[in-house]
Amino acid sequence: MLQQRTRLLSSIVGACAAVAVVAGCGGQPEAPPAEEGTSQEQPPGNEQTASAKRTATTYGAFAPDAKAVTYDPALVPNGAKVDLTSERTNGQTKITVNLEGLVPDHQYGAHVHTKPCGATGEDAGPHFQEKADPVKPSVDPAFANPQNEVWLDFHTDAQGNGTATAEGTWSFDTRQDAKSFVIHETPTHTEPGKAGTAGGRLACLNAEF
Repeated sequence: MLQQRTRLLSSIVGACAAVAVVAGCGGQPEAPPAEEGTSQEQPPGNEQTASAKRTATTYGAFAPDAKAVTYDPALVPNGAKVDLTSERTNGQTKITVNLEGLVPDHQYGAHVHTKPCGATGEDAGPHFQEKADPVKPSVDPAFANPQNEVWLDFHTDAQGNGTATAEGTWSFDTRQDAKSFVIHETPTHTEPGKAGTAGGRLACLNAEF
């Protein structure tokens, strides 16, 4: 009887030792390796994520706390809608503006300006320029152009809706002289002596870029 127990115990110890080689006696087996072709989670890379700023409101009469002001309700009516987005990704800036409720089938000029909106259109100051023209007003195409400035001219459809997009390397993230979006009465000129001009200032939006 004692010999049978001894043989049984020896068998159990031998079996446990054999299993321990693979998984450790009494332990858990190791997880199998990932199958070939299975995606593995990667550590975060260095690519810069997008940073977006949005301003959406309606135009109305001037007030000290107004976000958007119309100076000519015949061309930019009270209640017209504006939605402006500025998105920064990897050193590039994309600005998109959508408008509703303007004059149908009309060509407007539009630009980013250096100062906030005020009681008159002139309060918004000159156009934002990445490289400032030493001569004021700036009408030299070397400075007044859609690469150095931000031009957002648009043409409305039959319902009075319009949209425009501009892309560039403007350094808004290190500058404090881009404060507003101004709508003008005519398309932007490009010829020497008039470059950058677009007639009267019809409306202004205080915006972040």
